[in-house]
Order: sequence, then structure tokens, then C-alpha cells
Amino acid sequence: MAQPAPIPDTTSTGRVPDGLRKRMTVPVLAFGGILMAVMQTVVVPLLPDLPRLTGSSAGAVSWMVTATLLSGAVLTPVLGRAGDLYGKRRVLTGALALMTLGSVMCALSSQIGILIVARALQGAAAAVVPLSISVLRDELPPERRGSAVAMMSSTVGIGAALGLPLAALVVQYADWHTMFWLTSALGALGVAGVWWAIADSPDRGSGRFDVVGAVGLAAGLICLLLGVSQGGQWGWASGRIVGLFVAALIVLALWWLQQLRTAHPLVDLRLASRPRVGLSHVAAMLTGFAFYANSLVTAQLVQAPKATGYGLGLTVFETGLCLLPAGLTMLLLSPVSARISAARGPRITLALGAAVIAFGYVIRVVDSRDLWVILVGATVISSGTTLAYSALPTLILRAVPAEQSASANGVNVLMRTIGQAASSAAVAAVLVHHTSPVAGLPVPTLPGYQLAFTLAGVVAVAAVAAALSIPGDRAQRRAGRPAGQVEPALTQAREDA
Repeated sequence: MAQPAPIPDTTSTGRVPDGLRKRMTVPVLAFGGILMAVMQTVVVPLLPDLPRLTGSSAGAVSWMVTATLLSGAVLTPVLGRAGDLYGKRRVLTGALALMTLGSVMCALSSQIGILIVARALQGAAAAVVPLSISVLRDELPPERRGSAVAMMSSTVGIGAALGLPLAALVVQYADWHTMFWLTSALGALGVAGVWWAIADSPDRGSGRFDVVGAVGLAAGLICLLLGVSQGGQWGWASGRIVGLFVAALIVLALWWLQQLRTAHPLVDLRLASRPRVGLSHVAAMLTGFAFYANSLVTAQLVQAPKATGYGLGLTVFETGLCLLPAGLTMLLLSPVSARISAARGPRITLALGAAVIAFGYVIRVVDSRDLWVILVGATVISSGTTLAYSALPTLILRAVPAEQSASANGVNVLMRTIGQAASSAAVAAVLVHHTSPVAGLPVPTLPGYQLAFTLAGVVAVAAVAAALSIPGDRAQRRAGRPAGQVEPALTQAREDA
């Protein structure tokens, strides 16, 4: 008797799984996320020596960081929308390819102009995480989605923790170009892995790409973030900084009106204004501010000279090793975060994460002299960041339609980037105004660091309040809509437009 033909197992998208490729989806995407964070971090150990190595000024060298920040902020929502329209696999591959091209350019050149352009290209990789999270929504069944999204969110911290000691080790024992050849090889591996393992998404947005909206958003964000990042150097009351902020206000106001009037906007502002989405973006900005202060201050604190009375005088490599426990903690806590979100909801996980961040800053304020206490405080903050960052994309995925998931997560990452830029400016302003001379040079004082910790802790408490203000799934169900369904009024408004 003939045996019945086996029925192929299918995913939630109705496609037949492709064996090994299907099993490699999460590892390949996680590798891309870690690689993105490593690329953003590896230049840090080089910054003190780059003026000598490139024959340029310290101000010019600082643009190797600023260019990546600006391009990443601009390209994240743009590439997210492109992924929704043209396919996430295609755009994700392109983002990793631009990152790899930038790394090759850094490996081949010592000209500061070329290096700045290359670092701007690498900023495209900032879109990797939101695009990957959207892919996970399309490819994975619901029971696996939460833990995978949490893992993808934690790759930012894991890559940052790995990148600094790796770069310091390479710079210490090899030519600095070797580091970029290594990252180029890893980038090529990431591009090949995504092209091989990731399937094209069946969920595509409709309409045309909003070129005018993309240009307007880019112009407004460049003015805003350039003003925030350069305010300390150019002077907050200088004509250039004031002009940038005024230009940002005008351009973004005009962009807002254009987005409301166009039939196919780059960012669906009506959807973003819903409490479940808008408050998630606010919480992302506040969490980004609170998290980034820890990364900025810890490295400076442990490298401060022992003559300050609090500094440990560690090398860059030793500093990188100090960040490893925090990165490993993020890796281990990502599945825990997914379980909390499954049991209590992502907004509770977000609020809990922000509260843990605030508690970590309490530890940092109480004692920032002993290495073990510094490590404990930094690890606690990273633990809270893991909880918060893994909950944010889940909140977005539950609140927006599938065909807008990449662009909505891209905006959420943009808000985190704005928070980090504001944190960098605020911390720098605090430390500049709290210095004392050591060996003839101004060095931040311990009370200055403690004030920066206090500021970040207060912002973390504000993030708790924002998280608890987000309507939960019960409120959504009482309104008669399942999570992720667009409000009928908004749907009708878009159709009318």
C-alpha cells in the first residue's frame, strides 16, 4: 500500500521552510546586529592617535564619529520605509554592503576626507536592527518571535562590548588599517549570510517612496543633530548653533505638514501619534539618553589618572575588558526579557528595565572609586537596558500593521539615537563645568561624574513614567481592536488622503 505523501511543515507566512536556511535566520540577523555595533565602536581607540596618523586636526577627526551618527539617524527611517516597500532582504543586504564598503575605504586610505565619507557610509548599518526585527516578525511563528526580537535588540550592547577591546587589541599589536580589513571581511560574511539565509518578505507596503519626505527629514535631522553634537565645541549661544536649531525647527515643521498631506508618507504621523506608538517613541528617546550616559562616563572614569584621587588609570584595552561583563549580561538576559514580556506585557518590561537603569545609577552615585562597584553599577544599567531595548520593538510590532513594521521600528531607533546625542551633549556640558587641574590639564571631578549619573538616573525615572503611560493590550481590546490593528478613523483618513 502506498504511503501518503508527507505534508510539508509551513511557517506562519505559508511558505515551505528551507531547512538549514530557515534555522540560520536568527543567527545570521544577530551576527549582522553585532557587526553593526562593532563597526560603530572600533574607531574609539583610534581617536587619540588619528590626528597624527592622518595629519589632520582633532576637530576634523571628531567628524569620523559625527558623520556616522548623522548618517545613521537619517538613513534608519529612510531605509526602514524602503524595506517595507521594496523588500527587507534587499534593503538589509544593501545596508550591510554600504557598511562593508565604508570599512574597505578606511582600510585603503589615511586621508581624513575619505575616512569621514567612509564612516558616513557605515552609518547605513544603523538600519540593520529595525529591518531585522521586521524580518523576524515575518519569518518566525509567534511562540519564537519574542525571544528572537529580544536577542536582536541585545546585539547592540553585545557588539559594543566586544568592539572596544577587539579594536584596542588590534591597534596595540598591528597597523590600524588591519582592524578595518578585519571588519571588511566580517562585513562581507554578513552580506553573504543575509543574501543566503533570509527570504523575501511577503508583506509589502503600498504606494511610492516619498522622496520629498526623505529629503526634508534628512535636512531637519542633520540640522538638529549637528547642533546637538557640536554645541559644546562651537558654543551653545554661537550663531552657527542657534541657526542650526532654528533651521531644524522650520524644516521639521514643514516636513510634518508635508507628511500629513501626502498620500504615501515616509512616516505615518497619524499612526505615530497614537498613544501606543507615540509614547513608545518617547520612552525610546528617554531610555537612549539614560543608557548612553553609562557608556560615555564609565570609559572616561576608569581611564582617569590615579592622581585625581578616583581614577584607575586603565588602558583602553583594560577599559574594554571592563565593559565585557555588561555585554555578556545583555546576552544572557535577552531570553528573560522575552519571558517577562510574554507574561506581563512589553510595557511592564520596559518600565522594569528603566527602573533597573535608575537603580544602577544610584549605585554609581554612591560609589565610583572601586573597580568592582563600577563594574556592578555598569552591569546593572546594562541589564536594565536589555529589558527596555528588547521591549520597545515588541511594543511597536504590536501597535502597527505588518507592512509598516520596518519603518515604525526605524523611527523608534531614530528616537533612541536622538536621546543618545542629547545624552552625549548633556554629559559633556556637565563634565566641562566640573573640572580640576591635574598635571596642568583640566580633568573632570568625581562630583561632576556623580552629577552626570544623577541626571541620567532622573531621565530613567521619566522613562518609567512614559512606559507606564502606554496603553496596554487590555485597553486596546476594550476599544474593540486587536493589537496591531490600525484605528478605523486613521485608515479612513489615509484613504481620504
